[in-house]
Amino acid sequence: MKKRTSLLQVINRKTLPLHLMLLPGVLLVFVYCYIPMAGIVIAFQDFRPLGGLFNARWVGLENFEFIFNYPGFRQALWNTVYISFMKIVLGLFVPIVISLLLNEVRLQFFKRGIQTLIYLPHFLSWIILSGILIDILSPKTGIVNQSLGVFGIEPIFFLGDNRWFPITLVISDVWKEFGFSTIIYLAALTSISPTLYEAAVMDGAGRWRQTWYITLPGMRPIIVLMVTLSLGNVLNAGFDQVFNLYNPIVYESGDIIDTMVYRFGIVDAQYSVATAMGLFKSVVSFVFISSAYWLAYRFANYRIF
Repeated sequence: MKKRTSLLQVINRKTLPLHLMLLPGVLLVFVYCYIPMAGIVIAFQDFRPLGGLFNARWVGLENFEFIFNYPGFRQALWNTVYISFMKIVLGLFVPIVISLLLNEVRLQFFKRGIQTLIYLPHFLSWIILSGILIDILSPKTGIVNQSLGVFGIEPIFFLGDNRWFPITLVISDVWKEFGFSTIIYLAALTSISPTLYEAAVMDGAGRWRQTWYITLPGMRPIIVLMVTLSLGNVLNAGFDQVFNLYNPIVYESGDIIDTMVYRFGIVDAQYSVATAMGLFKSVVSFVFISSAYWLAYRFANYRIF
């Protein structure tokens, strides 16, 4: 009689090395993401570091009432949604367009050179890039305003004008990150069968119709995935970027939830209020990404897992 092998034994034998490779990453996520979630209780307490987590007075929803009535919270919430939404839209549109254009390039050395150039800013931190942007966007000595002066345009205070500051944030973020997304879309293009294009050429379809009826539908799954994942960042306007570029002059248009959490929690030591603000952001983000996943499955029949 043939001895049966249990499913558990097969999994252990075949996938144990893979699980061992995954273990360090899982431990890091557990230690730095899940264990700190125990601190969420601070949002419902009048927390004092000397008293500790278990001796803090319970205040219920008072911290949430405080932040919703705080004069600058609604403006910071609007700034966060506006900046992050513009980043999401342009962060999806620009890489798709660039990937379609690069896909038409036939000179491989030129194509790879362009890919390398647009991908490099992704590896630079906002600490480095903020210093570069402050120099080149300076009203007096920046190369951008000097170039505008040649055409008789008055200097623009990009980092000190509430009208221009959000635009500067969005454009600089797209410039930094679109190269990484472009590679993802180019990888999606390689999965499209060349026979579809050959059939389209036989039917008399030009490059535009091939793009519209073959390339874009072939990219749809990865586009849906990127949209779904990006909606989880609808309240994440980019703390690193904003913190290194903003100043009190542009708080009206540049202050976001994350920078407000920083000022309440680190600068003013109001830990309970800062935690309540962060919890509010996390809950809203969770609702958005869950809704986006449901919509992706409902209308595009696409599953992430």
